[in-house]
Amino acid sequence: MTSSYSSQPLVSIILAGGKGERFWPLSRLDRPKQFLSLDGSGLSLLQTTADRLLVPAQGWENLWVITSAQLADGVREQLPELPEANLLVEPEGRDTAPAVTWSILEVVKRYGEEVVMAFFPADHWITEPEKFVQTLEAARHVALKSQTIVTLGITPTFASTGYGYIAQGELLPTEVQSPQGIAAYKVDRFAEKPDRETAEAFIKTGLYSWNAGMFVFQGKVALEEIRRYAPEILEPLEAKGIAAYSELPKKSIDYALMEPTQKATVLPVTFAWDDLGDWGAIERLLKTDKPNVEVAKHVGLDTQGALLYSTQEEDLIVTIGLEDVVIVRDGKVTLIVKKDRTQDIKQVLKTLRADPELAHHL
Repeated sequence: MTSSYSSQPLVSIILAGGKGERFWPLSRLDRPKQFLSLDGSGLSLLQTTADRLLVPAQGWENLWVITSAQLADGVREQLPELPEANLLVEPEGRDTAPAVTWSILEVVKRYGEEVVMAFFPADHWITEPEKFVQTLEAARHVALKSQTIVTLGITPTFASTGYGYIAQGELLPTEVQSPQGIAAYKVDRFAEKPDRETAEAFIKTGLYSWNAGMFVFQGKVALEEIRRYAPEILEPLEAKGIAAYSELPKKSIDYALMEPTQKATVLPVTFAWDDLGDWGAIERLLKTDKPNVEVAKHVGLDTQGALLYSTQEEDLIVTIGLEDVVIVRDGKVTLIVKKDRTQDIKQVLKTLRADPELAHHL
């Protein structure tokens, strides 16, 4: 623990219910992306997320995970030190707004409404842990002083069409800024994933951050805003707990809360980050000066710009005359896709889901 960190723990909640479909066939229904090790460390994305949060949370007792019933045993296996009481298991997936709201209610039950908490996706890649911790302390300070919902905006490194964007508005008053020197701004608006031209225009302004889905706020502030903008989610959960899940609307936390609230603030941050959203992210992590990224035994002739990945060491992938493709071997499934079409993997999975003879490959 760094000596500069707050004496109060930052209760940290990991959202670990995602499917990671764009990493199929490596990511499957019972082995989603957050359970995989993609960086060669031997630790899964969920495990590395938990490890980096142990400093701000000040130990496992203040670290929580919310996941689906299908994945709960996998979380227990991967995080054996997580207290059972800190594992929230959704009876069914209803997107992130119900997950975040239920988590807030459970955390507030234990710690009271004054508690400061933070939410994090389970499957992101973040380096520079000290800078990450300093950023969280800055976000906590701003959340308390300004009584706002603080979102961490990632300073863009390229004109991505795969991320949502956050437009920063006016600078917050000096008295609520953090001693860490990371400037905080009002959120002007949230923008959906843009086309290439729009993304480039965003970058040129210098006023847009990537929306990384990381939030810090005080319990009472978030509950007040959810009550104002998403009572159809909060009130059934207050009345019935998880028994209300089947009647809750499927809404993301961005749509239900962050876009309508007038209390959203953003900290544009600079620690190294990637959401590992699809196979292109693996190339960004592992790219060298070699013509291809190879996480497999590969013999290639006139092949360049390819990503080759196999889960079996004895598998051999042979390519001739290929360029800018992704080839993935996992068990009895082989995926071959152009790099610029990896976002379409979800469409193929719909076909598998509809065919009883193929659904076991999901």
